Amino acid sequence: MALAFDEFGRPFVIIKEQDQKVRLRGLDAQKANIASGMAVSRILRTSLGPKGMDKMLQSPDGDVTITNDGATILEQMDVDNQIAKLLVELSRSQDYEIGDGTTGVVVLAGALLEQAQKLLERGVHPIRVAEGYETASRIAVEHLEKIAQKFDFGVNNIEPLVQTCMTTLSSKIVNRCKRSLAEISVKAVLAVADLERKDVNLDLIKVEGKVGGKLEDTELIYGIVVDKEMSHPQMPKQIEDAKIAILTCPFEPPKPKTKHKVDIDTVEKFQTLRKQEQQYFDNMVQKCKGVGATLVICQWGFDDEANHLLMHRNLPAVRWVGGVELELIAIATGGRIVPRFEELTPEKLGKAGLVQEKAFGTTKDRMLYVEHCANSRAVTIFIRGGNKMMIEETKRSIHDALCVARNLIRNNYIVYGGGSSEISCSISVEAAADRYPGVEQYAIRAFADALDSVPMSLAENSGLQPIETLSAVKSQQIKENNPYCGIDCNDAGTNDMREQNVFETLIGKQQQILLATQVVKMILKIDDVISPSDF
Repeated sequence: MALAFDEFGRPFVIIKEQDQKVRLRGLDAQKANIASGMAVSRILRTSLGPKGMDKMLQSPDGDVTITNDGATILEQMDVDNQIAKLLVELSRSQDYEIGDGTTGVVVLAGALLEQAQKLLERGVHPIRVAEGYETASRIAVEHLEKIAQKFDFGVNNIEPLVQTCMTTLSSKIVNRCKRSLAEISVKAVLAVADLERKDVNLDLIKVEGKVGGKLEDTELIYGIVVDKEMSHPQMPKQIEDAKIAILTCPFEPPKPKTKHKVDIDTVEKFQTLRKQEQQYFDNMVQKCKGVGATLVICQWGFDDEANHLLMHRNLPAVRWVGGVELELIAIATGGRIVPRFEELTPEKLGKAGLVQEKAFGTTKDRMLYVEHCANSRAVTIFIRGGNKMMIEETKRSIHDALCVARNLIRNNYIVYGGGSSEISCSISVEAAADRYPGVEQYAIRAFADALDSVPMSLAENSGLQPIETLSAVKSQQIKENNPYCGIDCNDAGTNDMREQNVFETLIGKQQQILLATQVVKMILKIDDVISPSDF
């Protein structure tokens, strides 16, 4: 036990000595932490690249997810170890910031930890390793800027954006339709992008899915698709030049806020109350008709009497529409959301060229399409697929593609994929190591070796000999002074990634290296692991 003594010389316990298995110190703690990080990295390593494998994850309530998206795999894994949780956070922050490269960042962090373990076993101090890694990451990031190329694109020249999105989609389960999905993603981003400010609000792109149909039936709709139908089966299914009242107030008589009781002791009183209620519904419908609305979209429900009245007055209506969807409809149609009936005016109505209800297959599934809107800055990507899992995975793939297109609009520099940029950085970092005297150069060389793990994983997952392939490509890069040679995962017959059109965004690749280095530095600096339950 750790003892201290007060001013009278009496001993008291500061911390009870814990069992050696629970409390780890010094090199033991660092080795245990590194082993935990490497275990997580090993799980994701086989999912890297166009030939990467998928993982099947089962949740506690029996839901099954099939994916090779690094962030999703780690999000749904039941992780107890604190170091493993750090890597889950790492993947999540890459997903939030960049949207793509979530697998690669964890694989790189795992490789850095593996190299650090070798140095620690040789007696190098963890702080020296951390400092060396920091220096090496700076060299790598600067080298990426040197080998990056500018991609010029415009509204009429979207091919550079499409090619980069296709690289992202090639590692997904949807890669057979990568061309069409990449084009849909790019058109959606350009529809909502502000190219002058280089800003993209992805919240304006709604990704909706419906089971049934083929993946090839996925389409981009310049408007909003809502998973609702008209509130009455006899209402018209198609409205042209619609003027839409968007309501967040309930379509029913107001209810007092306090508890109340109405005593009705005669038929006349009941009929009076009923007439009053009917009159109120009548006034509401009349108010909507009076301002010129030809369609009512309401956040709340309305009872059968109001529904019947709306149908008789030839005013189509949709009920129980979610708040986010209402906002998107308001943005797309140029309308205003109305919280109280008294505030409904003709200026607040949204305008859409066509609102129609579409049925799918032989089922009763119907959806509402709001198209040809006044403002096309809110769009919907509507996904079709064979089953729910396929649609969910397609949604994740499209999210990655949208993020890549957004990143290119923000910063239109790219580096080449297929492990070429990592190999080039590795050569550059290795060469720079000689300039640093002392122990740091060992850490810098270890960083260069860790960068090689990404192309090695790509080669391994593609069924190639990893060490043989990597050494061949590395020597080719040095011999030809060509930083664009990478691993030929697709058996295209060339290692030049320019010919294969394999691109990655510069900011995405830089972020990967910086984030992985930060997390590894944090793990290396931990030298004591104390569990709370054993105090």
